Amino acid sequence: MSARGPVLSRRGGMVAVVSAATAVIAGTGRATARPAPPLGRDALQADVDAIRATGVTGVLAEVQGAHGRLRARAGAADLTGERPVPWDAYYRIGSDTKPFTATVVLQLAGEGRLGLNDTLDRWLPGLVDGHGNDGRRITLTNLLRHTSGLNDYVAVAGGADDFTPEGYREGRFRVTSAREQVAAAVSRPPLWLPDAADPAREQRWGYSNTNYVLLGLVVEKATGHPWAQEIHERVIAPLGLANTLVPGTSAYVPQPTATAYTQFPGSARLTDTSLATGGGADGGIISTTHDLAVFLRALLGGRLLRRPQLAAMKQTVAAPDWIQVDGVRYGMGIAWRPGGGTSRGGGAGAGEPGSGEPGGGGAARRGDQGVWFHGGTHLGIVSESGVTADGSRAATVAAFTLRTGERGDAQARAALRLVDRALRR
Repeated sequence: MSARGPVLSRRGGMVAVVSAATAVIAGTGRATARPAPPLGRDALQADVDAIRATGVTGVLAEVQGAHGRLRARAGAADLTGERPVPWDAYYRIGSDTKPFTATVVLQLAGEGRLGLNDTLDRWLPGLVDGHGNDGRRITLTNLLRHTSGLNDYVAVAGGADDFTPEGYREGRFRVTSAREQVAAAVSRPPLWLPDAADPAREQRWGYSNTNYVLLGLVVEKATGHPWAQEIHERVIAPLGLANTLVPGTSAYVPQPTATAYTQFPGSARLTDTSLATGGGADGGIISTTHDLAVFLRALLGGRLLRRPQLAAMKQTVAAPDWIQVDGVRYGMGIAWRPGGGTSRGGGAGAGEPGSGEPGGGGAARRGDQGVWFHGGTHLGIVSESGVTADGSRAATVAAFTLRTGERGDAQARAALRLVDRALRR
Protein backbone atom coordinates (compact mmCIF):
# COMPACT_ATOMS: atom_id res chain seq x y z
CA MET A 1 0.00 0.00 0.00
CA SER A 2 1.24 3.47 -0.80
CA ALA A 3 2.34 5.55 2.16
CA ARG A 4 0.36 8.74 1.93
CA GLY A 5 0.33 9.47 5.63
CA PRO A 6 -1.83 8.50 8.57
CA VAL A 7 -5.35 7.24 8.19
CA LEU A 8 -6.76 10.54 9.22
CA SER A 9 -3.94 12.59 7.99
CA ARG A 10 -6.03 13.96 5.36
CA ARG A 11 -9.55 13.04 6.08
CA GLY A 12 -8.98 12.77 9.64
CA GLY A 13 -9.79 13.76 13.09
CA MET A 14 -9.77 10.22 14.37
CA VAL A 15 -8.64 8.61 17.56
CA ALA A 16 -4.89 8.63 18.08
CA VAL A 17 -4.65 4.84 17.99
CA VAL A 18 -5.17 4.89 14.24
CA SER A 19 -2.10 5.77 12.25
CA ALA A 20 -0.11 5.34 9.10
CA ALA A 21 -2.29 3.14 7.02
CA THR A 22 -4.76 4.64 4.61
CA ALA A 23 -5.39 7.25 1.94
CA VAL A 24 -7.77 10.15 1.30
CA ILE A 25 -8.75 12.75 -1.33
CA ALA A 26 -8.88 16.62 -2.22
CA GLY A 27 -9.41 19.69 -5.02
CA THR A 28 -10.05 23.45 -6.39
CA GLY A 29 -11.13 25.53 -9.54
CA ARG A 30 -13.29 28.08 -11.37
CA ALA A 31 -16.53 26.97 -13.03
CA THR A 32 -18.06 28.40 -16.18
CA ALA A 33 -21.05 30.70 -15.86
CA ARG A 34 -23.30 28.48 -18.02
CA PRO A 35 -25.35 26.04 -15.89
CA ALA A 36 -24.41 22.41 -16.31
CA PRO A 37 -27.04 20.11 -17.85
CA PRO A 38 -28.98 17.88 -15.48
CA LEU A 39 -27.28 14.71 -14.32
CA GLY A 40 -28.85 11.46 -15.43
CA ARG A 41 -30.09 9.16 -12.68
CA ASP A 42 -28.76 6.10 -14.48
CA ALA A 43 -25.29 7.62 -14.78
CA LEU A 44 -25.14 8.45 -11.08
CA GLN A 45 -26.33 4.96 -10.16
CA ALA A 46 -23.66 3.45 -12.40
CA ASP A 47 -20.96 5.45 -10.64
CA VAL A 48 -22.26 4.43 -7.21
CA ASP A 49 -22.33 0.81 -8.33
CA ALA A 50 -18.70 1.16 -9.44
CA ILE A 51 -17.70 2.23 -5.91
CA ARG A 52 -19.67 -0.68 -4.47
CA ALA A 53 -17.84 -3.06 -6.84
CA THR A 54 -14.48 -2.21 -5.22
CA GLY A 55 -15.62 -4.07 -2.10
CA VAL A 56 -17.56 -1.39 -0.23
CA THR A 57 -20.46 -2.73 1.85
CA GLY A 58 -22.68 0.31 1.32
CA VAL A 59 -22.54 3.61 -0.59
CA LEU A 60 -24.66 6.78 -0.66
CA ALA A 61 -24.27 9.67 -3.08
CA GLU A 62 -26.08 12.94 -3.70
CA VAL A 63 -25.72 15.58 -6.40
CA GLN A 64 -27.30 19.02 -5.89
CA GLY A 65 -27.66 21.77 -8.46
CA ALA A 66 -29.96 24.26 -10.14
CA HIS A 67 -32.09 21.40 -11.46
CA GLY A 68 -32.72 19.96 -8.00
CA ARG A 69 -31.03 16.91 -6.53
CA LEU A 70 -30.41 13.27 -7.36
CA ARG A 71 -29.56 10.47 -4.95
CA ALA A 72 -28.29 6.95 -5.45
CA ARG A 73 -27.28 4.10 -3.18
CA ALA A 74 -25.84 0.63 -3.43
CA GLY A 75 -25.06 -2.22 -1.08
CA ALA A 76 -26.45 -2.90 2.35
CA ALA A 77 -26.52 -1.41 5.82
CA ASP A 78 -24.50 -4.33 7.18
CA LEU A 79 -23.01 -7.65 6.15
CA THR A 80 -26.29 -9.52 6.63
CA GLY A 81 -27.55 -7.79 3.49
CA GLU A 82 -31.06 -7.63 4.92
CA ARG A 83 -31.46 -3.83 4.74
CA PRO A 84 -30.30 -1.26 2.19
CA VAL A 85 -28.17 1.67 3.30
CA PRO A 86 -30.67 4.17 4.76
CA TRP A 87 -31.33 7.29 2.80
CA ASP A 88 -29.95 10.25 4.80
CA ALA A 89 -27.76 7.98 6.90
CA TYR A 90 -25.58 9.80 9.42
CA TYR A 91 -21.80 9.31 9.20
CA ARG A 92 -18.60 10.82 10.53
CA ILE A 93 -17.28 13.12 7.80
CA GLY A 94 -13.70 13.09 9.12
CA SER A 95 -11.57 15.85 7.62
CA ASP A 96 -14.51 17.23 5.68
CA THR A 97 -14.81 19.02 9.03
CA LYS A 98 -11.85 21.22 8.13
CA PRO A 99 -13.78 23.47 5.69
CA PHE A 100 -16.26 24.15 8.52
CA THR A 101 -13.45 25.18 10.88
CA ALA A 102 -11.74 27.28 8.22
CA THR A 103 -15.04 29.05 7.50
CA VAL A 104 -15.40 30.12 11.13
CA VAL A 105 -11.79 31.37 11.28
CA LEU A 106 -12.28 33.38 8.08
CA GLN A 107 -15.57 34.81 9.37
CA LEU A 108 -13.75 36.01 12.49
CA ALA A 109 -11.07 37.54 10.27
CA GLY A 110 -13.75 39.36 8.27
CA GLU A 111 -15.16 40.74 11.51
CA GLY A 112 -11.73 42.00 12.58
CA ARG A 113 -11.64 39.72 15.61
CA LEU A 114 -8.40 38.07 14.49
CA GLY A 115 -5.90 38.49 11.67
CA LEU A 116 -4.78 35.78 9.28
CA ASN A 117 -1.20 37.00 9.71
CA ASP A 118 -1.44 36.80 13.51
CA THR A 119 1.15 34.47 14.95
CA LEU A 120 0.10 31.42 16.88
CA ASP A 121 1.81 32.86 19.96
CA ARG A 122 -0.44 35.91 19.69
CA TRP A 123 -3.37 33.66 20.63
CA LEU A 124 -1.82 30.65 22.35
CA PRO A 125 1.44 31.92 23.89
CA GLY A 126 3.95 29.20 24.64
CA LEU A 127 1.74 26.30 23.57
CA VAL A 128 3.87 25.43 20.54
CA ASP A 129 7.41 25.46 21.88
CA GLY A 130 10.34 23.14 22.50
CA HIS A 131 12.15 20.58 20.33
CA GLY A 132 12.67 23.31 17.73
CA ASN A 133 8.97 24.18 17.45
CA ASP A 134 8.22 27.92 17.61
CA GLY A 135 4.73 29.41 17.69
CA ARG A 136 6.24 32.84 17.02
CA ARG A 137 7.11 31.69 13.49
CA ILE A 138 3.69 30.23 12.60
CA THR A 139 0.72 32.31 11.45
CA LEU A 140 -2.94 31.41 11.24
CA THR A 141 -2.50 31.34 7.47
CA ASN A 142 0.17 28.66 7.91
CA LEU A 143 -2.24 26.59 9.98
CA LEU A 144 -5.11 27.01 7.52
CA ARG A 145 -2.96 26.03 4.49
CA HIS A 146 -0.92 23.27 6.20
CA THR A 147 2.30 25.21 5.64
CA SER A 148 3.24 25.31 9.35
CA GLY A 149 5.70 22.40 9.33
CA LEU A 150 4.11 20.98 12.49
CA ASN A 151 3.97 17.22 12.92
CA ASP A 152 0.61 15.45 12.68
CA TYR A 153 -0.36 14.36 16.18
CA VAL A 154 -2.10 11.26 14.73
CA ALA A 155 1.15 9.96 13.28
CA VAL A 156 3.19 10.88 16.34
CA ALA A 157 0.79 9.37 18.88
CA GLY A 158 0.28 6.09 17.06
CA GLY A 159 2.11 3.67 14.86
CA ALA A 160 1.38 1.07 12.21
CA ASP A 161 1.24 -1.59 14.93
CA ASP A 162 -1.75 0.19 16.50
CA PHE A 163 -3.83 0.00 13.31
CA THR A 164 -5.19 -3.46 14.08
CA PRO A 165 -8.51 -4.86 15.27
CA GLU A 166 -7.00 -5.18 18.75
CA GLY A 167 -5.74 -1.61 18.71
CA TYR A 168 -9.14 -0.39 17.59
CA ARG A 169 -11.00 -2.20 20.36
CA GLU A 170 -8.58 -0.92 22.99
CA GLY A 171 -8.74 2.69 21.89
CA ARG A 172 -12.25 3.20 20.52
CA PHE A 173 -13.49 5.03 23.64
CA ARG A 174 -10.21 6.78 24.39
CA VAL A 175 -10.42 10.57 24.47
CA THR A 176 -7.48 12.95 24.22
CA SER A 177 -7.85 16.69 24.69
CA ALA A 178 -6.79 19.23 22.08
CA ARG A 179 -3.87 20.34 24.25
CA GLU A 180 -2.74 16.74 24.69
CA GLN A 181 -2.81 16.31 20.92
CA VAL A 182 -0.71 19.45 20.44
CA ALA A 183 1.73 18.27 23.11
CA ALA A 184 2.20 15.00 21.21
CA ALA A 185 2.88 16.89 17.96
CA VAL A 186 5.48 19.23 19.47
CA SER A 187 7.27 16.39 21.26
CA ARG A 188 9.24 16.02 18.03
CA PRO A 189 11.13 18.60 15.97
CA PRO A 190 9.05 20.27 13.24
CA LEU A 191 9.42 19.25 9.62
CA TRP A 192 10.40 22.88 8.97
CA LEU A 193 9.87 26.36 10.41
CA PRO A 194 8.03 28.86 8.21
CA ASP A 195 10.03 31.73 6.74
CA ALA A 196 10.65 34.16 9.61
CA ALA A 197 10.65 37.19 7.30
CA ASP A 198 7.24 36.43 5.78
CA PRO A 199 5.65 33.22 7.08
CA ALA A 200 2.40 33.93 5.23
CA ARG A 201 4.22 33.34 1.92
CA GLU A 202 5.48 29.90 2.96
CA GLN A 203 5.12 27.41 0.09
CA ARG A 204 6.30 24.20 1.77
CA TRP A 205 3.28 21.98 2.42
CA GLY A 206 2.53 19.04 4.69
CA TYR A 207 -0.88 17.84 5.83
CA SER A 208 -1.21 17.88 9.62
CA ASN A 209 -4.34 17.50 11.73
CA THR A 210 -2.48 19.44 14.42
CA ASN A 211 -3.00 22.65 12.43
CA TYR A 212 -6.77 22.44 12.76
CA VAL A 213 -6.69 21.35 16.39
CA LEU A 214 -4.80 24.61 17.04
CA LEU A 215 -7.30 26.61 14.97
CA GLY A 216 -10.09 25.24 17.14
CA LEU A 217 -8.25 26.52 20.21
CA VAL A 218 -7.75 29.91 18.55
CA VAL A 219 -11.49 30.15 17.81
CA GLU A 220 -12.23 29.44 21.47
CA LYS A 221 -9.71 32.06 22.62
CA ALA A 222 -11.00 34.72 20.20
CA THR A 223 -14.69 34.18 20.95
CA GLY A 224 -14.77 32.88 24.49
CA HIS A 225 -16.99 30.02 23.29
CA PRO A 226 -16.33 26.35 22.55
CA TRP A 227 -15.41 25.58 18.95
CA ALA A 228 -18.55 23.46 18.59
CA GLN A 229 -20.77 26.38 19.63
CA GLU A 230 -19.25 28.65 16.99
CA ILE A 231 -19.68 25.96 14.31
CA HIS A 232 -23.33 25.58 15.28
CA GLU A 233 -24.19 29.27 15.50
CA ARG A 234 -22.23 30.41 12.45
CA VAL A 235 -22.74 27.51 10.03
CA ILE A 236 -25.11 24.74 11.11
CA ALA A 237 -28.01 26.89 12.34
CA PRO A 238 -27.93 29.60 9.61
CA LEU A 239 -27.96 26.95 6.87
CA GLY A 240 -30.60 24.82 8.56
CA LEU A 241 -28.38 21.74 8.62
CA ALA A 242 -30.78 19.76 10.77
CA ASN A 243 -28.79 16.53 10.41
CA THR A 244 -25.33 17.91 11.16
CA LEU A 245 -23.90 17.81 14.67
CA VAL A 246 -20.75 17.90 16.77
CA PRO A 247 -20.88 14.80 19.02
CA GLY A 248 -17.99 15.77 21.29
CA THR A 249 -16.51 12.73 23.01
CA SER A 250 -19.36 10.34 22.16
CA ALA A 251 -18.35 7.19 20.28
CA TYR A 252 -21.87 6.73 18.90
CA VAL A 253 -23.43 7.85 15.60
CA PRO A 254 -27.18 8.65 15.56
CA GLN A 255 -29.71 6.51 13.72
CA PRO A 256 -30.33 6.01 10.91
CA THR A 257 -26.86 4.93 9.88
CA ALA A 258 -25.06 1.93 8.42
CA THR A 259 -22.38 -0.26 9.94
CA ALA A 260 -18.88 1.13 9.36
CA TYR A 261 -16.36 -1.56 8.44
CA THR A 262 -12.57 -1.42 8.31
CA GLN A 263 -10.29 -3.86 6.53
CA PHE A 264 -7.10 -3.71 8.56
CA PRO A 265 -3.73 -4.37 6.90
CA GLY A 266 -2.87 -8.03 6.70
CA SER A 267 -6.45 -9.17 7.18
CA ALA A 268 -9.00 -10.01 4.50
CA ARG A 269 -11.98 -9.80 6.83
CA LEU A 270 -13.95 -6.68 7.66
CA THR A 271 -14.13 -5.45 11.26
CA ASP A 272 -17.13 -3.52 12.56
CA THR A 273 -15.58 -0.18 13.62
CA SER A 274 -18.80 1.78 14.06
CA LEU A 275 -17.98 2.70 17.66
CA ALA A 276 -15.12 5.21 17.83
CA THR A 277 -14.57 8.61 19.31
CA GLY A 278 -14.22 11.36 16.76
CA GLY A 279 -11.92 14.36 16.58
CA GLY A 280 -12.50 18.02 17.25
CA ALA A 281 -11.90 20.97 14.95
CA ASP A 282 -9.83 18.72 12.69
CA GLY A 283 -12.47 16.04 12.08
CA GLY A 284 -15.27 15.84 14.64
CA ILE A 285 -18.47 16.51 12.70
CA ILE A 286 -21.25 14.01 11.91
CA SER A 287 -23.46 14.83 8.93
CA THR A 288 -25.30 13.43 5.89
CA THR A 289 -24.59 13.56 2.17
CA HIS A 290 -27.44 16.08 1.81
CA ASP A 291 -26.30 18.48 4.53
CA LEU A 292 -22.66 18.35 3.41
CA ALA A 293 -23.67 19.28 -0.15
CA VAL A 294 -25.81 22.16 1.15
CA PHE A 295 -22.83 23.46 3.13
CA LEU A 296 -20.40 23.24 0.20
CA ARG A 297 -22.78 25.03 -2.17
CA ALA A 298 -23.36 27.78 0.40
CA LEU A 299 -19.63 28.17 1.04
CA LEU A 300 -18.52 28.46 -2.59
CA GLY A 301 -21.67 30.38 -3.45
CA GLY A 302 -20.65 33.20 -1.10
CA ARG A 303 -23.36 32.76 1.53
CA LEU A 304 -20.96 32.16 4.45
CA LEU A 305 -17.95 34.36 3.69
CA ARG A 306 -17.45 37.90 2.47
CA ARG A 307 -15.69 38.26 -0.88
CA PRO A 308 -12.20 39.05 0.50
CA GLN A 309 -12.30 36.05 2.84
CA LEU A 310 -13.63 33.69 0.16
CA ALA A 311 -10.87 34.91 -2.16
CA ALA A 312 -8.31 34.25 0.59
CA MET A 313 -9.70 30.73 1.05
CA LYS A 314 -9.06 30.07 -2.65
CA GLN A 315 -5.42 31.20 -2.59
CA THR A 316 -3.56 27.92 -2.86
CA VAL A 317 -0.20 26.23 -2.54
CA ALA A 318 0.91 23.03 -4.24
CA ALA A 319 -0.06 19.91 -2.28
CA PRO A 320 1.99 17.11 -3.85
CA ASP A 321 1.54 13.44 -2.94
CA TRP A 322 -1.69 14.05 -1.06
CA ILE A 323 -4.08 12.02 -3.21
CA GLN A 324 -4.06 9.99 -6.42
CA VAL A 325 -4.24 13.06 -8.65
CA ASP A 326 -1.53 15.36 -9.99
CA GLY A 327 -1.85 19.15 -9.80
CA VAL A 328 -3.66 19.31 -6.45
CA ARG A 329 -3.44 22.62 -4.61
CA TYR A 330 -4.55 23.44 -1.06
CA GLY A 331 -6.18 26.67 0.04
CA MET A 332 -7.63 27.46 3.46
CA GLY A 333 -9.55 24.36 4.49
CA ILE A 334 -10.43 23.49 0.92
CA ALA A 335 -8.40 22.23 -2.01
CA TRP A 336 -8.48 22.20 -5.80
CA ARG A 337 -7.78 19.56 -8.40
CA PRO A 338 -7.97 19.59 -12.20
CA GLY A 339 -11.52 18.93 -13.34
CA GLY A 340 -10.56 15.95 -15.43
CA GLY A 341 -9.41 14.03 -12.37
CA THR A 342 -6.00 13.48 -13.97
CA SER A 343 -4.40 10.44 -12.38
CA ARG A 344 -0.84 10.49 -11.10
CA GLY A 345 1.69 10.42 -13.89
CA GLY A 346 -0.66 12.04 -16.42
CA GLY A 347 0.34 15.67 -15.84
CA ALA A 348 -1.50 18.49 -14.16
CA GLY A 349 -3.52 19.53 -17.16
CA ALA A 350 -4.86 22.93 -18.16
CA GLY A 351 -6.92 23.47 -15.03
CA GLU A 352 -4.09 24.03 -12.56
CA PRO A 353 -4.25 27.37 -10.72
CA GLY A 354 -1.39 29.80 -10.97
CA SER A 355 0.94 30.50 -8.06
CA GLY A 356 2.93 33.35 -6.68
CA GLU A 357 0.08 35.63 -5.67
CA PRO A 358 0.55 37.68 -2.50
CA GLY A 359 -0.52 35.69 0.49
CA GLY A 360 0.68 32.37 -0.86
CA GLY A 361 -0.38 30.70 -4.08
CA GLY A 362 -2.72 31.67 -6.86
CA ALA A 363 -6.40 31.30 -7.59
CA ALA A 364 -7.60 29.61 -10.77
CA ARG A 365 -7.17 31.66 -13.94
CA ARG A 366 -10.19 32.95 -15.84
CA GLY A 367 -11.87 30.13 -17.73
CA ASP A 368 -10.09 27.34 -15.85
CA GLN A 369 -12.06 24.24 -14.89
CA GLY A 370 -11.60 22.27 -11.73
CA VAL A 371 -13.11 20.79 -8.61
CA TRP A 372 -12.97 22.33 -5.14
CA PHE A 373 -13.06 19.66 -2.48
CA HIS A 374 -11.63 18.17 0.67
CA GLY A 375 -12.67 14.69 1.74
CA GLY A 376 -12.38 12.81 4.99
CA THR A 377 -11.69 9.41 6.51
CA HIS A 378 -12.76 7.89 9.79
CA LEU A 379 -12.67 4.31 10.98
CA GLY A 380 -14.94 2.49 8.56
CA ILE A 381 -15.99 5.64 6.68
CA VAL A 382 -14.68 7.45 3.60
CA SER A 383 -16.28 10.81 2.79
CA GLU A 384 -15.70 12.27 -0.66
CA SER A 385 -17.09 15.53 -1.96
CA GLY A 386 -16.67 18.26 -4.52
CA VAL A 387 -18.22 21.56 -5.56
CA THR A 388 -17.95 23.95 -8.50
CA ALA A 389 -16.20 27.28 -7.95
CA ASP A 390 -19.47 29.21 -7.93
CA GLY A 391 -21.32 26.75 -5.71
CA SER A 392 -23.85 25.93 -8.43
CA ARG A 393 -23.35 22.18 -8.09
CA ALA A 394 -22.01 19.86 -5.40
CA ALA A 395 -21.55 16.10 -5.13
CA THR A 396 -21.08 14.10 -1.93
CA VAL A 397 -20.34 10.42 -1.34
CA ALA A 398 -20.34 8.32 1.83
CA ALA A 399 -18.74 4.87 1.67
CA PHE A 400 -19.25 2.72 4.75
CA THR A 401 -16.06 0.70 4.30
CA LEU A 402 -12.45 1.74 4.83
CA ARG A 403 -10.06 -0.54 2.94
CA THR A 404 -6.29 -0.50 2.77
CA GLY A 405 -3.95 -1.47 -0.03
CA GLU A 406 -4.91 -1.72 -3.69
CA ARG A 407 -8.63 -2.13 -3.02
CA GLY A 408 -8.58 1.08 -1.01
CA ASP A 409 -6.87 2.84 -3.89
CA ALA A 410 -9.48 1.51 -6.33
CA GLN A 411 -12.24 2.74 -4.02
CA ALA A 412 -10.69 6.20 -3.89
CA ARG A 413 -10.38 6.39 -7.67
CA ALA A 414 -14.00 5.37 -8.16
CA ALA A 415 -15.20 8.04 -5.71
CA LEU A 416 -13.13 10.70 -7.45
CA ARG A 417 -14.60 9.69 -10.80
CA LEU A 418 -18.14 10.00 -9.47
CA VAL A 419 -17.53 13.52 -8.18
CA ASP A 420 -15.74 14.65 -11.34
CA ARG A 421 -18.43 13.26 -13.64
CA ALA A 422 -21.25 14.70 -11.54
CA LEU A 423 -19.77 18.20 -11.55
CA ARG A 424 -18.92 18.40 -15.24
CA ARG A 425 -22.19 17.03 -16.66
